[in-house]
Amino acid sequence: MKRTVMISGASRGIGFAIAQRLLNDGHNISLGVRDPDRLRQDHPDLVDAGQDRVLVHPYDACDPASASEWVAATTHWRDGFTALIHCAGILRRTGLLFSEGEETDLDDLWRVNVMGPWWLTRAAWPSLSASGEGRIQVLVSMSGKRSKGRMAGYPVSKFALMALCQTMRNEGWEAGIRVTAFCPSWVNTEMATSISRVAPEAMTQPQDIATLSSTLLQLPNAAVPFELMINCSLET
Repeated sequence: MKRTVMISGASRGIGFAIAQRLLNDGHNISLGVRDPDRLRQDHPDLVDAGQDRVLVHPYDACDPASASEWVAATTHWRDGFTALIHCAGILRRTGLLFSEGEETDLDDLWRVNVMGPWWLTRAAWPSLSASGEGRIQVLVSMSGKRSKGRMAGYPVSKFALMALCQTMRNEGWEAGIRVTAFCPSWVNTEMATSISRVAPEAMTQPQDIATLSSTLLQLPNAAVPFELMINCSLET
């Protein structure tokens, strides 16, 4: 099955790798990014190679109106869509004993990592429901399953995102919507390599997650896993 797929956070990292893979696999992709011109400038091979199979649209995860506008543009472009992949997210190293001024970091984490997927899923729900085989994939992180070290704000937002995924699954089941929460540990991206001591080559590679994403889009309703936990070592 060839799908029309909306992908947030597609300008780099895991989102970009998924976009490349799905385009190569024959899907139409609608990319929601903060700076469409920058994506076109940095990756003309992706945008131009797709010809009429790639839509690039501005998307701000902090703005529910932006989510609705992107969904409307995608619906008009391909008369609907059948899959939504949430890759937009931020990381802040805010700890339990945060200092004055770091409340802003906590607000940002909540707004981007939790409310962003909430608003976008709500806007996309009619199209996903109409297909009978809607798919939602959410990049949650292993930090949505357990908290290690002293970082508090980020895992709190990811635990909340996991709860949101469970509710998406429950709400959409009868309409044929299937949700998968991706929970990788360290992935070789700019964000991870800036804080982890794990060697980049020992991390999970974005292209491997893209392969998993593409495979899941082909599975029937009765075979889609809800949680997909991906470890790159015993310590993560």
